[in-house]
Amino acid sequence: MTVSSTPSFIPESLMPSRLVSFTSFNNNTEQFHSAVRAQLAQDIDVLFAYAKLPSPLLDACRYVMTGQGKLVRPLLVASAFDSVNHTNINDNTNDADKNPDKEAKQIQQNSDLESLLENDSDYDMARRAALAVELLHTYSLVHDDLPCMDDDDLRRGQPTAHIVFEESTALLAGDVLQTLAFEVLTAELPTFVPFDSAIASQLIAIFAPRARRMVSGQMLDLNAEASANISQSDLEAIHRDKTGALIEAAMLMGGICAGSTAPQRMALQECAQHIGLAFQVQDDILDVTTSTDTLGKPAGSDEKLDKSTYVKLMGVEDATSYAQSLFNDGRAAIIRELSHHKPSSSELGNDANNDALLALIEWLWARKK
Repeated sequence: MTVSSTPSFIPESLMPSRLVSFTSFNNNTEQFHSAVRAQLAQDIDVLFAYAKLPSPLLDACRYVMTGQGKLVRPLLVASAFDSVNHTNINDNTNDADKNPDKEAKQIQQNSDLESLLENDSDYDMARRAALAVELLHTYSLVHDDLPCMDDDDLRRGQPTAHIVFEESTALLAGDVLQTLAFEVLTAELPTFVPFDSAIASQLIAIFAPRARRMVSGQMLDLNAEASANISQSDLEAIHRDKTGALIEAAMLMGGICAGSTAPQRMALQECAQHIGLAFQVQDDILDVTTSTDTLGKPAGSDEKLDKSTYVKLMGVEDATSYAQSLFNDGRAAIIRELSHHKPSSSELGNDANNDALLALIEWLWARKK
């Protein structure tokens, strides 16, 4: 399948000199993350050229989408895609070993796989999914920071959108990023092959309800600010939606693009549910243990807003132990269905050396912002 021709509305300056591939994990987490970030940056430029937004809306959208974010959700899409893809390659290779008549054909398929994926609709659908989750996540941040919500003046190490632009422009920037998050899954974009309608329908079925859950979780979080003595189960219900739903969407969408099996999707969902909750527990810990300079957003904002947090409920030490147990449970789900080899429990941490998703989980556990 060939890449579609480039429409005239894309300036040559925005065209990438080559497509960046995140389909090969090279035992180097930073190299893998850099490839995903580079691809995402190129795709953001192409999308905004396509969308033809008026100023200052375009300026605000570029501002918030090109900040120094961690890009966890696109990384999860890419890592899930990579891990499922490699697991299925290995499984097919093992099948070929058992059937000598298929061996020569399978070796040829494997050797050509990476070059094929660079112009293949499955890979391009993963690019679309990575872009979609980051657009939706960034919209949520822009709205969270507004004066009517958390009223924050710093995000990703720079002034928030409503500080740099008019509040009305920031509001509309969030609105349009949300709509683009869905449009990008089926838009006729240059540098992408035509979208795969079967995969796109599956992605939307995963993405849409979890986008709605994210907003519901934000409402529950606001409601909780007025509640005293919130329970751990209530707090977890909030964050399984507010934070966890989009993390779940990212991992499932990456798996779908790579052709995951039903057991693999169940493992991805189980892992995402643990990691999504762990991510929020970590955020609560970092809010009280890390400086504003390191976080890139105001430290201590949870206490200022009197938010219900895991630190407030459990204390830093117990919250840290809880986060560690959640990360361990997430790893275990991936190792069961997607790991390139099945290590014993004593080898749990070593499997990250050859699995993109496990390496990302290790990176998330070690994060300081």
